[in-house]
Amino acid sequence: MKGIVTNIQRFSIHDGPGIRTTVFMKGCNLRCFWCHNPETLETYPELQIFPDRCIGCGECFQRCPNEAHVMQDGQRIFRRELCQGCGTCAETCYAEALVLVGEEMTVEEVVDQVLRDKPFYETSNGGVTLSGGEPLLQFDFAYAILERCQAEGIHTAIETAANFPWARVAAILPVTDLVMMDIKLMDSRRHRECTGVPNERILENARRLGEQDVPLIVRTPIIPGVNDNADDVAAIAQFVATLPNLLYYELLPFHPMAKSKYVSLDLDYRAKDLKSPPGEQMDALTRVAAGFGITARHG
Repeated sequence: MKGIVTNIQRFSIHDGPGIRTTVFMKGCNLRCFWCHNPETLETYPELQIFPDRCIGCGECFQRCPNEAHVMQDGQRIFRRELCQGCGTCAETCYAEALVLVGEEMTVEEVVDQVLRDKPFYETSNGGVTLSGGEPLLQFDFAYAILERCQAEGIHTAIETAANFPWARVAAILPVTDLVMMDIKLMDSRRHRECTGVPNERILENARRLGEQDVPLIVRTPIIPGVNDNADDVAAIAQFVATLPNLLYYELLPFHPMAKSKYVSLDLDYRAKDLKSPPGEQMDALTRVAAGFGITARHG
């Protein structure tokens, strides 16, 4: 069995308890305009271009089988609509101005990398986390990885928006030791405006997850002008406080470091002018959430 992976990050400390290996899977069924990982949105391999690294060797013009790289009026032009994601040009780009994001991997290849750090998981109570993108889009691939890791005694976790029919969410739980779920807004109309989808199914799945035996962490990315206010955080915290299996509620501050990724993929970055919420604001919002009787913290 194979799937598309964008990155396997070892020694991660922000994607669950302990030292973890985070497997970033390609594809997402939300379109949050502030997304920090735009390279994971599409389900297929894509070419990232970093012009400032280019040394002008011209190898990409010669190697591309679809003539996606051309020179026009003395300028290097990339015709993305012709790119098939084969990665031939990236393989010959020694300057790494061309990078193919999204690699087809087998379950065995992924698990082999995860197992390399098993001693660190054991000493830190860590494990493996599937992230993205949205790992449940590649359900069979995700299930098989988690199943294999559990068989090896490795703690398993997923990061998900849970924007699926409940049957799919429920089906992953037998091989999942921890669920980390995003809730971005309570108002469905505003949620659709910001993410491209309404939130009724997401909230219903959160309610159902709250009734399961699997521990749950709920996260909210704090985005300036979207939900960086006491009213929105209070509305989410009030809802989260009704979930019996909640470990804690975490607020994650927006950061603008994804700008270069959007440029490399020829994407419009609607959040490019936003700034990270200051620490004092995050502290205040965390206190608002904690006022509902739950454990709250911020990243």
